Amino acid sequence: MPEEQASLFHFGQNAPSPEPDTFDRIPQDVRVPIAPGTYSTFDQITAHCNRCHRCELGATRTHAVVGRGNPEAILMVVGEGPGENEDLTGIPFVGKAGQLLDKILSSVGLDPQKDVYVSNIVKCRPPGNRKPSPEEMKACVGYLKEQIRLVDPKILLLAGGTAVEGLTGDKRGITKIRGQWLEWEGRWAMPFFHPAFLLRNPSREAGSPKWLAWQDIQQVRAKYDELIAPLSAG
Repeated sequence: MPEEQASLFHFGQNAPSPEPDTFDRIPQDVRVPIAPGTYSTFDQITAHCNRCHRCELGATRTHAVVGRGNPEAILMVVGEGPGENEDLTGIPFVGKAGQLLDKILSSVGLDPQKDVYVSNIVKCRPPGNRKPSPEEMKACVGYLKEQIRLVDPKILLLAGGTAVEGLTGDKRGITKIRGQWLEWEGRWAMPFFHPAFLLRNPSREAGSPKWLAWQDIQQVRAKYDELIAPLSAG
């Protein structure tokens, strides 16, 4: 066979080496964390989350729900976990709570697609939309930390007490710590009411959850502007 023809079939040492699948490096024991630096792309995280069974949620998912938005965003939103709409589509915050989240971001001039990256503490829907258990959050948080490492945001908007607890370990109620900046691994983190909670509390009167959320998101916008100013100047 002519050399040129043989090369078309990648015979011998000219054959390209397939990219190794690192899934077998992901420990299935929840007690063993996912090592930092495991992933180099978001596609790898998504592929592994769709095969993951580090907790029981993997047995009931339709799709793992990993992230949406700008993977180079300065602001990253972390929610609790997927609901029914998210489980069906594989995209976080696409239901009514997600629509409200987008409106909240837009209200202070942040584009939900261009200025923000959105994810959750757990990537699979808890049955009945219940709160993820501590074990489930522990099993999944390694994926989230890898997303944070790859996005490298300067600000984390932690939507709901579960997001705060799952990432930082702080178990104080969201009503006690919302609106107060926290420091997490060198990043600014703002505890914020989950949009689903705001939907259940529609009042806009002074002191209501929606009124407080408006104050908090303005703080986030101010911090965003403060942090982006040096980048814009450069």
